[in-house]
Amino acid sequence: MEETIRIVGIDPGLRRTGWGIVDSLGSSLRFVAAGTVASDAKCELASRLCQLHDGLEKILHEFVPGEAAVENTFVNKDAGATLKLGQARGIALLVPARAGLKVAEYAPNTVKKAVIGVGHGNKEQIKLMVKMLLPRAEWDSDDAADALAIAICHAHHRGSMSARIAAGLARAS
Repeated sequence: MEETIRIVGIDPGLRRTGWGIVDSLGSSLRFVAAGTVASDAKCELASRLCQLHDGLEKILHEFVPGEAAVENTFVNKDAGATLKLGQARGIALLVPARAGLKVAEYAPNTVKKAVIGVGHGNKEQIKLMVKMLLPRAEWDSDDAADALAIAICHAHHRGSMSARIAAGLARAS
């Protein structure tokens, strides 16, 4: 008998980190919540990272997910911006890991392929498909919609991930 697993998807960003939570039972998905944790751009980097940490920790405490998924960082032309995004992503990985959750990571193209069927697409396509897959979903930013897409992607891939983990554990025994 399958059991419902609550998944939090996290779209890391220094200004805004989106989060989205779905319940997954087999191939069925149910929207739980979504939102954005923002940091104050007037503060120094360390304080902004603390704001993201505390906001994500509050979300995990409130909704108690069983698994987490975080989008991989892509490298852009601005090395400084990429580094700051990487630091925000570190918080997005740390908070669920410290809460004892397994944390999966997905490339942006993998998320898009899982949600819209192709590896390249725009924000509007993602929002449209998230709304189709989760008709009751509501979000406050594109980042939160992306986070829901990350959670959906994980729901679709988690079976194969569990099988890989189980196979690895079986070999280690």
